[in-house]
Amino acid sequence: MTIRSPDAQPTHGFSHIDTWVFDLDNTLYPPGLDLWRQIDLNMRRYIADYLGLSLDDAFALQKGYYRKYGTSLRGLMIEHGMDPDPFLAEAHRIDLSELAPAPELGAALAALPGRKLVYTNGSRAHAAAILDKLDLSGHFADVHDIVAAEFHPKPQEPAYRHFLGLYGVEPTRAAMFEDLARNLEVPHALGMRTVLVVPPGLAVSPADREAWEHDGRDGRHIQHVTDDLPAFLRALRGTIAGGAS
Repeated sequence: MTIRSPDAQPTHGFSHIDTWVFDLDNTLYPPGLDLWRQIDLNMRRYIADYLGLSLDDAFALQKGYYRKYGTSLRGLMIEHGMDPDPFLAEAHRIDLSELAPAPELGAALAALPGRKLVYTNGSRAHAAAILDKLDLSGHFADVHDIVAAEFHPKPQEPAYRHFLGLYGVEPTRAAMFEDLARNLEVPHALGMRTVLVVPPGLAVSPADREAWEHDGRDGRHIQHVTDDLPAFLRALRGTIAGGAS
């Protein structure tokens, strides 16, 4: 288990946490699975059909909007007036057969004291399907999706403030787990504890992710890094039980 932490105890600093916030894709399941590649390709094809572009041109537009607006969808809504519902439905029309129940992660989540929430730039239906396949649905109080966020995505600061207000989360008593470093900048600035979840060995993630998407991995806003989320949570629970602060 790879862990990076600013202090001698890799899971130091969590005893005050009462709300645990988890990203969904490539965080609650291993990033090596084929799911995100499917989503990425579905978005590209939808954009190509919608705007009459080649797949290569659609890909360039998709990634350009993603970088500028936080999600491709947000850019398409602003620049082209796209209806988000068909886009989300098509983007998440994927094969989930690679997913299997995650009992170790489930047990680690169950052992954590406090409320657990999923915060995703995807749709609630997509999150529900993923959590059901992982057999994790019962561990989360709610899913905050892009629709609930009024289509303001991470990493935009208003999106996080909306989320915190909606659920009455005190950021200094919350921790956030994410696979993209840039999505942890605002949470850290607001006072949340931050954990970056990475592929084994801190490798750059699958080919469907571009290098710039992982900028900031070494930033001060990344307080902890792990490539084994269940093991990290078990160790973290041990420090909480032991009274670490």
